[in-house]
Amino acid sequence: MSKRDTFNHPAPDAMDLLLTRRSGSAKAMKAPGPSKSQIDEILRAGARAPDHGKLFPWRFIVFEGKGRERFGEILAGVMEAEGERDKQVEEERGRLLRAPLVIGVISSAREQHKVPVWEQELSAGAVCQNILIAATALGFVGNWLTEWYAYHPAVKEKMGLKPGERVAGFIYIGTARDELEERPRPEMDKIVSRF
Repeated sequence: MSKRDTFNHPAPDAMDLLLTRRSGSAKAMKAPGPSKSQIDEILRAGARAPDHGKLFPWRFIVFEGKGRERFGEILAGVMEAEGERDKQVEEERGRLLRAPLVIGVISSAREQHKVPVWEQELSAGAVCQNILIAATALGFVGNWLTEWYAYHPAVKEKMGLKPGERVAGFIYIGTARDELEERPRPEMDKIVSRF
């Protein structure tokens, strides 16, 4: 069977993953995280998101190893400059150390394009979801966060974001310390209507 033929066949394992996937708290992650080849695979899966116009209106920043510590120093410096308490500064210094890997998904939607900005931003959101699904498929747990630093102008500048770019999410990926508990899900009859 060729790769092309696989698109015409059911994928029950994929449905099982979609129906059972859930996020795990970044605070409850531990090593190991994905290997270099697994990170590359996760990023390739992320880049397979729907993308009207083939614009690739997103990019990735990978925080691993010492890069997590360097980013923590940026966060701590911003907090110190704003006069935050020492306890808060130290918490920010270790923020990205909660997980072995953090992937920043940067939305780089193009204004003045026939593809609406909203659709381009939705594509960046789909990238985040693909990354979570890929991490889960490889046996890891993920957590899609933004938190304050995704929006802070000084942090965005130090991350190298260009004008108009925004953080779609920081995806924390690692191994769950404890078994994940199911969370409440919507009652489908309350959120589905038929036209």
